[in-house]
Amino acid sequence: MAHVFTPGLQVMARTIVRKDRTLPIPGRVLVRPGDTVTAEQIIAETEIPNDVQSLNVVNLLSITPKEIYTCMLKKEGDSVKANEPIAQNKPFLGIKFFQTIVRAPFDGSIERISDVTGQVLIRKPPRAITLSAFVDGVVMGVCEGLGAEIETRCAYIQGIFGIGGEQNGNLVVLAHSENDALNESNISEEYRGKIIIGGSHITLKGFRKAMECGVKGIIVGGFNAVDLKDILGYELGVAITGDEDIPTTLIITEGFGRMAMAHRTFDLLRQFDGSRASISGRTQIRAGVMRPEIIVPLSREKSADIAPPDSRTEKGIQIGDEVRIIRQPWFGQLGTILELPSALTLIETEAHVRIMKVRLSSSGEIITVPRANIELIEVS
Repeated sequence: MAHVFTPGLQVMARTIVRKDRTLPIPGRVLVRPGDTVTAEQIIAETEIPNDVQSLNVVNLLSITPKEIYTCMLKKEGDSVKANEPIAQNKPFLGIKFFQTIVRAPFDGSIERISDVTGQVLIRKPPRAITLSAFVDGVVMGVCEGLGAEIETRCAYIQGIFGIGGEQNGNLVVLAHSENDALNESNISEEYRGKIIIGGSHITLKGFRKAMECGVKGIIVGGFNAVDLKDILGYELGVAITGDEDIPTTLIITEGFGRMAMAHRTFDLLRQFDGSRASISGRTQIRAGVMRPEIIVPLSREKSADIAPPDSRTEKGIQIGDEVRIIRQPWFGQLGTILELPSALTLIETEAHVRIMKVRLSSSGEIITVPRANIELIEVS
């Protein structure tokens, strides 16, 4: 039987990940194939045009638009400094005290002088955009002017949802078990620049304390969805996340609410307590699914025998696979697949779908769920 696409979360102790790092617009790539790079290293850079501001010079000088060129001290393309004179009229009766001078409001360049509207457009200096490697690794290929592909041998864990951008820092496990919650009393200035790991939950006050203390990232099992608005200041839509203007990235591994982190995930993170990691909260749930991710580079000794990505074969769901249920009434529960009947089955919604039988890890109960209601946990 042909495999049906099943969404999956990866929890890999040893794997190879390749990241395509590209600029938003063409620029200059600073690395070459074979280069070894660190997560914070700038591998490409570019500049994007900045904002333009108009000055109504003819009104300021009390002249006609046709006279503007006779009063300009700068021409199109010239650079200017803040408060530098760019135009002036002729002094009244030759007395400079009665002369009007128009000055540049900021550093920039003269974009346009119009003898029709009498406006002068000044553009601010271009904004520099830099692109980091994000992960420690090796440059596998370069796309000239755009970016590079970075390969890293690492432990790789995907979360189910996140907010906040890319961060790098040392992992610190604060929870004693996957069931422990974090609150403001667990967090202090000691964790500035760190990525802290909890168990089932972090409170709203705990998240705010983490931001105040300069914590770079938080990894927990769950978080209250209603608290996201308090953190962000607005309702989070269904679009892609990861560009939120917050100093601390949040990754939840299980779902919304107080949900114990999967034991395998917590145990793997605990093994890397103190290790340097790269994280991203970027999430997209619809087409082109993207998951928040945690990447912990491995030493050369621990990663020497990892099979390259091209040598792996894709497989569908199989009996014995571990899954997470992503619909009520067992939302967030983990289990193991016991049966995969091929025949269509009538469910409560009166739809005929393919189902599976799953043994829940928490209670041992055997349940029947539609295959579309599960998420495969890929482990290696």
